[in-house]
Amino acid sequence: MAKQGFLKSALAGVGLWRKAIAADFPGIDDPDPERQGQALFRRGRFRMRAGDLEAAVADFDRAIELLPDFADAVSSRAECLDMQGKSDAARPDYEHARRLWAAHRTGAPDRSYLWRQQGRLSFEVESYELALERIKTGALPHAAVGNALLALGRPAEALRAYERALKIKEKDSALLAMRGEALSLLGRYRQAVASFTVSLRHNHKAPETLSGRAVAHAAMGNIGKANADWRRQLALLPERQAAARACVLLRLADWAAALPELERAIEAHPDDPYWRLYRLTALRRLGRLGDAAAAAADGPWPAPLFALLAGKTNAEMVLAAATTEGRRIEALFQLERYKDVVETAPPALIEYAAARNELSRR
Repeated sequence: MAKQGFLKSALAGVGLWRKAIAADFPGIDDPDPERQGQALFRRGRFRMRAGDLEAAVADFDRAIELLPDFADAVSSRAECLDMQGKSDAARPDYEHARRLWAAHRTGAPDRSYLWRQQGRLSFEVESYELALERIKTGALPHAAVGNALLALGRPAEALRAYERALKIKEKDSALLAMRGEALSLLGRYRQAVASFTVSLRHNHKAPETLSGRAVAHAAMGNIGKANADWRRQLALLPERQAAARACVLLRLADWAAALPELERAIEAHPDDPYWRLYRLTALRRLGRLGDAAAAAADGPWPAPLFALLAGKTNAEMVLAAATTEGRRIEALFQLERYKDVVETAPPALIEYAAARNELSRR
C-alpha cells in the first residue's frame, strides 16, 4: 500500500490524534538544536491539529530559530498563519519553504532510495509511530519508522526499528539491506557487510544493496571488494539510468567511461550544476579540460569549484567558501588532496570512493 493510503487507514478517526496531543515530546529541552527543533516541530503539529494555532506558531518559530533551514517548520508556520486568515503573512513563508526544499541536495542516485528523501521527515516519524499504536502486527510500520529515523541521522533508533521488523519478517531482503545501512552509519562496517551479504543471498539482483555493501567495504579500506560490488551494480543498472551509472563510474574513478553517462545526465537534468561539475572533473583527470572557463560562473555553491577549475580562484578562497562539511570535502577533492578526503569524508560520498581509487593507483 502507498504511504498515504497506509497512513489514512492507520490513522483513521480522531481518537488517535487526540491521544497524541497529550503525548510526551522527548527532546523538547534537549541541548542539541537538531533534536530540540524536531521536538518543537512535532509539538507544533499536535497543537496545530488541536486548533491551538498561536501556540503552534510559537513552537514553529522556536524550531526555525534553532534550525533556520527547517523547511517543514517554515511551511507549517505558513499553514497556521493561513488558517488564522493571515494569508499575506503566510505567503513569504510558503516561498521560503519552497526555496529551502529546492536547495536541498538529495543523495546520489546510485544509492538507496532512502537517501534521496528530502527534508528531515519529522512528520513521517510522528505519523508512523502513531500508526504503531493502532497496528500491533506487521513489519511495515516498524520498517517505515526505521527508514525515517535513518534519514534523520538517527541510526541507533533506526536499527532497533529494523530489528523489530526482522522479528516479523526475518528473511526480508529489503529489511536486511536497510539494517546494513543503519549499521554502516554507526560505523559497524563488518556487521553491515554481513547484513548486506545475507540480503543479497535472498535477492542477488539488487543494485542499491550492492552499493551499500560497497560503501561498507570501502570504509574498511577494502577498495578491491568495494569496486567489485560497484561493477556488479553497474552491470545491473539499465542504460536509461544514466545519472546512477555516472555515479558508480565516478566512485570507480573511471573517468573515460563516466563521460558519456555524465553527458546524458546533463541532458536529463540541465538545472543540476553537479553533473556539469563532475563532467569537468572527468575532463581534467583525462587531461582534456578545455572548457572550464566557459562553465565558470559567479553565484552560490558550487560556483567556487567552477572558478577553481577555471583558474579564477585559489585553494584558500575556495576552502573559505566551503561552509559545510560536504562542501569542504568537494573542495578538497577538486584540489586533489585525496588523502585528506579519505581521512575526513563520510564513506558514502562519491568523492570518498574516487579519492580511495586515485590513491590506490599511485
